[in-house]
Parts: sequence; C-alpha cells; structure tokens
Amino acid sequence: MDKMLRQDADQIISASLGAVLPDEAVRRALDGFRPGGGRTLLVAAGKAAWQMARAAVDALGGVDGGVVVTKYGHVRGDIPGVACCEAGHPVPDGNGFAATERALELVRGLTAEDTVLFLLSGGGSALFEKPLISGEELQDVTRQLLACGADIVEMNTIRKRLSGVKGGRFAQTCAPARVFSVVLSDILGDPLDMIASGPACPDSSTCEQARAVAAKYGLRLSPEARALLDRETPKKLDNVTTRITGSVRELCAAAARACEALGYGPVLLTDQLDCEAREAGRFLSAVLRTHAGDGRSLAFIAGGETVVHLTGTGLGGRNQELALAAAPGIAGLPGAAVFSVGSDGTDGPTDAAGGYADGDTLAALRTEGLDVYAVLRDNDAYHALRAVDGLIVTGPTGTNVNDVAVALLRGQRGGPAR
Repeated sequence: MDKMLRQDADQIISASLGAVLPDEAVRRALDGFRPGGGRTLLVAAGKAAWQMARAAVDALGGVDGGVVVTKYGHVRGDIPGVACCEAGHPVPDGNGFAATERALELVRGLTAEDTVLFLLSGGGSALFEKPLISGEELQDVTRQLLACGADIVEMNTIRKRLSGVKGGRFAQTCAPARVFSVVLSDILGDPLDMIASGPACPDSSTCEQARAVAAKYGLRLSPEARALLDRETPKKLDNVTTRITGSVRELCAAAARACEALGYGPVLLTDQLDCEAREAGRFLSAVLRTHAGDGRSLAFIAGGETVVHLTGTGLGGRNQELALAAAPGIAGLPGAAVFSVGSDGTDGPTDAAGGYADGDTLAALRTEGLDVYAVLRDNDAYHALRAVDGLIVTGPTGTNVNDVAVALLRGQRGGPAR
C-alpha cells in the first residue's frame, strides 16, 4: 500500500465529511421559522435524524415533544423532550415499525395552531415505516429491490404504495397542523417526493409506474401488495412547507477543497453519478491511466450513488465494490489510488464507510490468495479489502448526502502532491 496516498485519502475524507455535517445546515433552514400558537412537536427520521434533531432543539431552545428514528448505532445521547429510537436499515424491522407508530401517536389529533417540525434524511424509507402489508412481506420486497439493481427512485415508487406514512401520508396524519419539513437530500437532483419516499410531500409517481417497476424486476408480490400498487397516493398537500438543506454537490465541493489543500488539482467529473458500482470503479481507473505520466498531481471527483446488482452471497457495499473494481485498472501504476465513501459512514450492511485501492492493491490481494474478479462476482468486497487494509471506517457521521468517489494521481516529476 502507498502509505502517503492512503494518508491523503483519509485527510480528504475527514475534511469532506466535516464540511457537510447537518448542524449548520439545520440552523440555516430554521432561520425565520415561526411556529404557530400551539404546541411544537418534532419528528426526525433517517440516518442523520439524531444529529438534525439535536441541532434543531438547540436552535429552538426546546420542543413540546418529539420522536427520532435512526439507524442502529446512530443515537449519540439524550435530547431533551425527544424519544430517540434505533431501527433496521436498509431492511426495515419491528423496531422501526414501533418507532413510527410512536411518531404517529404524537401527531394525531393536533389542531391548526400546532406545528410539526419534520426532519428528514436519507435512509428514512427503511427507518420510518408503517407497512400496509405484513412486516415480513415488506422486508422481503425490500430485499428483492436491493438485490435486483433497482435505483432509489424505482425502489421508492414501490415502497410508497405499501406504506401508511410514505408518499405524503404522514403529512395527512398531521393535518390540520402545519408541517415544517427540513430535508437533507441524498438523491440526485433533490426530488422531494423521493427522498425517504416523501412522507410529507405530494407524490409525483403513478400507479402505472409502480406496476412497471414491479414487472421490470419480476418482483414477487402477494395479491394484497399488488392491489396496493393500484391505490393512488396523495397528489396535493396544503399544510406543508419544505426546505432542502445539504446535498451531494456540497460534498463534492468540500472534497475538491480538501484535495486542493493537499496539492492536487481537483477536477469535478460529476455530482450525478448513477451507474453500477463496478462500472464506476473501472471508469475512474481508466481516467487515471489516461493522465498517468504527465507529471501533474490531479484529483478526479465523482459524487452520486451507484448501485450493486447482487450476483453472490458475500459482504460489502457499493463504495467498497467501486474501489475494489478499480484495483485491476490501476495495478502497478505509481501514485494512483481510487477511494469511495458513503457520507453517512455506512456502506451496505457493514461497519465500513467505503473502500480504498491503489496501485499495490491487486498484488496484495493475490498474496492473500484472492482473485479480484471472483470476489466481485461474490459481492465480497468487504472481506477482500479488509485483508489488504483497504476498508475505510469512519463510524456514523450524523449526515447523509450521497457518496463521493475520488481518483488521486500524484505527480511523479514534482514528487509528492504537498
């Protein structure tokens, strides 16, 4: 492993994530917030829910009650007046169902004088859920969607129709109270009705589109679930005000600043990366090969969210798979590295945030008796990268604004980038 490159990668990751923590973003979104004359209640859902809720309570000086539902390991302490719950992600579980019901009980029977501050971040589709089918079938449908390679919009088009809170239905439950929604975006283009499946946003998707997604991926659905695909979602809500705060664009800009501070010339390739993780890894390795040898220190940045089509039974995540897929393309290339990280600090069902590979990774894998292509077929990037110190572990970050991948090329004529 190139220790200097890995050191640079770790510094870039730390600086990038630190720049997109939700504290300041939530405070900005609440500037000018004026609750009604009644109670102010807080509901927060998603991977960044605890951090967003703490920032909001600090900014407002307190609330009249609240519920947070976030991923296991993401609650970092008590928040005055707020019940903090942890639940399953990316597959919903009973704890999530119970926490969501607790939130629904909090907002039922409100008046027009009351205000619900609704803080939403990525991961809310799994964490904030009241299934209209059995919990077991909802879990199975979620696993099917995760395995088939469906993108987040397709997944949420299905999930909205199987839920009692998604697709604007949570805001309907809050009525006639006003809902002030602060959204930390984790979807390209910031489509409000798709972020965490839009619990407080009118749904733009149609029953026809839901049926088309089910047919496209051959989803196994019970008659009850198929009937729900034909049940239309709310198309108009008159009790909601929404502010979007934070995005993958800000994450990419932060990464560019961090790269430049270390002496790399940053090049933003895209902040709308949307393809197979393996394809993205191979592409970034090809970019590095194109520019190798010209003496410049460069950093190519790509933000967005890739997908993984499961072909095996291994352990990993899209960011780990991206990095591992880049390893063959940069094998033996001096001063080259590719790393990718999820801004929430978790990548798939693992304790890693992402993965790192450089010109030495392929040889190190072979020394460990690992064939990179066999590993990729089995979707077992986690164990392979762990064997060669290629995992990136940050722990829960408190934010969630998509992923960022960086391809570093350290100039050879001028020595180190810094």
